[in-house]
Amino acid sequence: MRKFIEIRSYSIEPGTRNEFDLRLREQMLPLLAQRGIDVVACRASLHDETSYYLIRAYDSLAHRAQSQESMFDHPEWKEGPREAILSLVDSYTSVVIEMDEVTIQALRQDA
Repeated sequence: MRKFIEIRSYSIEPGTRNEFDLRLREQMLPLLAQRGIDVVACRASLHDETSYYLIRAYDSLAHRAQSQESMFDHPEWKEGPREAILSLVDSYTSVVIEMDEVTIQALRQDA
């Protein structure tokens, strides 16, 4: 079975990547899990001190759109950790690709 993988690449404000990682793991990941969003991997990139990535898996593009709307429009996110987390982000970009389950599982193991 193939899924749609979103790879989000963040550029984090200098000197704040550890704080971003902590906030993402303790505050954002539980909210994503509550909304049924499958986080495959997240961590600091190896090539510099301000890059970070988050990989999520979805059953379809419609599932991605619905899941993200459910998450990012929810008061628990908007009135919760949103501002503190986004204040650490300079910019971000996303790409979405199709991927097979074997490759997705390999990404989980590397994370």
